[in-house]
Amino acid sequence: MRILHTMLRVGDLDRSIRFYTEVLGMRLLRKRDYPDGKFTLAFVGYADESEAAAIELTYNWGVEKYEVGTGYGHIALEVDDAARACALTRERGGKVTREAGPMKHGTTVIAFVEDPDGYKIEFIERKPG
Repeated sequence: MRILHTMLRVGDLDRSIRFYTEVLGMRLLRKRDYPDGKFTLAFVGYADESEAAAIELTYNWGVEKYEVGTGYGHIALEVDDAARACALTRERGGKVTREAGPMKHGTTVIAFVEDPDGYKIEFIERKPG
C-alpha cells in the first residue's frame, strides 16, 4: 500500500492552483470537471502520481469558503533550507505564519506557511547526511 493523495476542499480553484504551482512549485498533474456532481477536481504535486503522493484540490461549484476545522493539522514538505523556503514563499506572494527555526521540543528546523484557504503547510528542513 501507499498514500495516493490528500484532499482539500477549496473556495477558489484557480487561486489554489496558482498557490500550489507558483508559490510552492508543484505541477498541475490533472484537472477534470464533473458537471453532474457540480464539482471540479485538480491534482497537484512534485512528481507523477505513479511515483509520489499528490494533493487533490476539490472545488464544489458555488461554495466559496470552508471552515478548516480543528481536526486538520497540516501537510508537511521536506525542504533543503527552511529559511530560504520561507523567503521564496513570501517573494511569490505566500503567507508565512511561523518563521524557520528549531521545533519547540527538539532540534529539527521547521516553518509554517498557509495556503489561500487557511490550510497549514509545514516545511521540514532536510537533515545533513
